[in-house]
Amino acid sequence: MELSILELFLNASFVVKSVIIILMLASIISWMVIFERWLYIRRMTHEFLEFEANFWSDCGLEALLESSQEESHQPIGAEYIFQVGYLDYKRLVGEGIDSETIMASVQRNMNASLSKEQNLLEKNLPFLATVASVSPYIGLFGTVWGIMNSFRGLAGASQATLSAVAPGISEALIATAIGLFAAIPALIAYNKFISESDRLISTIEGFKDEFSAVLHRDIQSS
Repeated sequence: MELSILELFLNASFVVKSVIIILMLASIISWMVIFERWLYIRRMTHEFLEFEANFWSDCGLEALLESSQEESHQPIGAEYIFQVGYLDYKRLVGEGIDSETIMASVQRNMNASLSKEQNLLEKNLPFLATVASVSPYIGLFGTVWGIMNSFRGLAGASQATLSAVAPGISEALIATAIGLFAAIPALIAYNKFISESDRLISTIEGFKDEFSAVLHRDIQSS
């Protein structure tokens, strides 16, 4: 008799059912994280390209600062680092501090902002890594437990046949299949997002160095 996946799940032991439910929940949360990270990285990439174009245009640093401080706008990435660095630069220049101290302070604040942006980019990625590495083992545990129960039940049977043990083994193997179903997308997404995050951070760091050079030239000419 052919059994559906739902029937196999309903006939499984409590432990196997628990394993399957845990893995399904992990898979659902993983897809939520994947979608949220994809949107965030896409937004940061788009806003960086737009801000970089404005930065190298003739609109001026003051206009960029005013734009980044609008109430309806939340700067991220390079724009946030620009805002932090330029505000610190203006404050220290107004206090009449020497150029070396100004640039050291600006660099320190922009480096701290870069670390903050990196943390935001990598938010929830450890969860994907955990799901990718642990889910197959949780599924394997459910499978081993289910097979143990199948052979325990077979020990009391008068005749050992494949039809007697096959349903129990099928129930157990579902746990491994769902473990792989949860792990594979999480692993692919984790590697993709880590690569994208590293690329973005490297690009933003390049912008930070270019902005520092612009400020250094500005303070030397004043």
